[in-house]
Formats: sequence, structure tokens, C-alpha cells
Amino acid sequence: MWHGHGIGIGIGCKSKCMYKKMKVHKITTNGRSILLRLVTFLLIWWVLTNGMTSSWWFGAPAILLALITSIALLPPMHLVWYECIRFIPFFLKNSLSGGIDVAWRAFHPRLPIAPDLIEYPLRLPPGLSQVFMANTVNLLPGTLSAALERNIMKVHVLDCQKDFLGELEAVEQHVARIFGLSLSISPKGRSNETL
Repeated sequence: MWHGHGIGIGIGCKSKCMYKKMKVHKITTNGRSILLRLVTFLLIWWVLTNGMTSSWWFGAPAILLALITSIALLPPMHLVWYECIRFIPFFLKNSLSGGIDVAWRAFHPRLPIAPDLIEYPLRLPPGLSQVFMANTVNLLPGTLSAALERNIMKVHVLDCQKDFLGELEAVEQHVARIFGLSLSISPKGRSNETL
């Protein structure tokens, strides 16, 4: 077996050619991402300077530095754009229902809460997808991501009797689709009381 980027491929000529095509596709995707950033920085500079051509002697190095810095801080990645668009209604619906639910609990005379700190094992790979997941969890009704360590997200929930695991799994599925990832078997969250 010939291994490259975690993918085992047979030694035959056909397989090597397939691998090379996969590698070229990845480079092309990264190239498009870098080109998009460059064009964005060029447009920002052009708007900030009102299109003055005399500013380009200073702008060109500044744009190059911005491009290099953005690549170092946030390497190019693959996003599925139609999934990003599909995520918007999910985000808005959960933001609204989360706000209404928390407000209802806060103003209810009996204060119907049963708080808990649970551990949710993430199936997403470490990096931006996990950070995006942790930030998105904050919009769910009565949840707050408290920590993210070694593929475990600690989540504070206002009501541990609610189906928070189903909500977390739904968010993780949406995030995985945005980043073009597939997830393994369904995780089981654990309460701190049982740890």
C-alpha cells in the first residue's frame, strides 16, 4: 500500500494517477482561496484609498503582508457554500428560540431550571470546525460551551431533562456539512455527576 494524507492507495499506475489528481484538486482549492483573499484585500485597499494609484507603492507590500498573515492565522480550507446558506435559517431559528426559552425561564415564578455541566465528545476534527461548533452551541436554548479540550466540549445546560444531546448532535451535523466532513457513530454526552 502507498500512503499519502492518511489515504491508503494501491501501487498500481491507475491508483497513483488518482492520488495525483486528488492532490492537484486540493492545491487548486487552496489556490482559489488564496486568490479570493488577495482580491478581497486589493478591493479593501482600493476602497480605503478612493482608488488613488499613488497609494499602491505602500499598498502592495501591505496587501502582501495581510495575505501572508491571513494564511498563517487561518489556512485555506474547504467550505461547502450551499451548506453555509442552509445553516443561516437553522442559526436564526435556534437563536430566536434560545432567547425566548431563556427569557421564559428567567421570568417564570418557579424558575424552571435544572443546570448541569456535561461533556460532549466531538466527532469533528480539531481546529476551526470544533471552534465553530463551540461558538454555535451558545445559540441553542439554555446551552453554553464552557470548555473545549482534547475533542471534548464541556457544555453548561440550564435544563438537564431537556433533549440537549439531540440539539448538540444536530449542530455538529450542520457544522460537519459546512466543512464537508462526515461524522462517525453518535456520541453519548456524560454528566459531571457521573464522572
